[in-house]
Amino acid sequence: MDDEFLTITDSVGEGYYTEKRSKFLAYAHHVASVEEVKDIVADYRSRYYDARHVCYAYMLGPDRKDFRANDDGEPSSTAGKPILGQINSLGLTDILVVVVRYYGGVNLGTGGLIVAYRTAAADALAHCKVVSRLVEETITYDFPYVMMNDVMRVVKELSPRIVAQTFDNACSITLAIRRSEADNLRNRLQKLSFE
Repeated sequence: MDDEFLTITDSVGEGYYTEKRSKFLAYAHHVASVEEVKDIVADYRSRYYDARHVCYAYMLGPDRKDFRANDDGEPSSTAGKPILGQINSLGLTDILVVVVRYYGGVNLGTGGLIVAYRTAAADALAHCKVVSRLVEETITYDFPYVMMNDVMRVVKELSPRIVAQTFDNACSITLAIRRSEADNLRNRLQKLSFE
């Protein structure tokens, strides 16, 4: 369906991989914005200041069009891309996976790096709870107080989530509803204005 997407819960999934004394620590986070991604990555960079690399990939939005993969100094496409590949293989969005590498003194080569980052990311994602979320549209409707019963009847019948409401002489209600039912809600509220 075009109004559902897969993401992870707010708890952090952790993963681990080791190869030729190099350690790869992986963390999967639920995120909602690029700013949140930047804050979390900055936190890992300061927390693991002695690590050689802090690589990551993220995917944002229900349409999965806002994404980035970062190799943080590793050879091109050996870190961020394999991490992003794991996110894509599960069809997830609103997610950030960070992999911290402690260098063990032995070069792994491009193939070894790809396997290491992919495996660490997969381990972190395996420790996450995947959930389905609805893509919602928000609709604000202004109406006079005398229409209160009619508006609340529509709300009861279509069951949108009430985001905000103001009841006075002039009333306003903001509703969130799954994208596929938004036009129906809009039309029902519009009809009330002409009754």
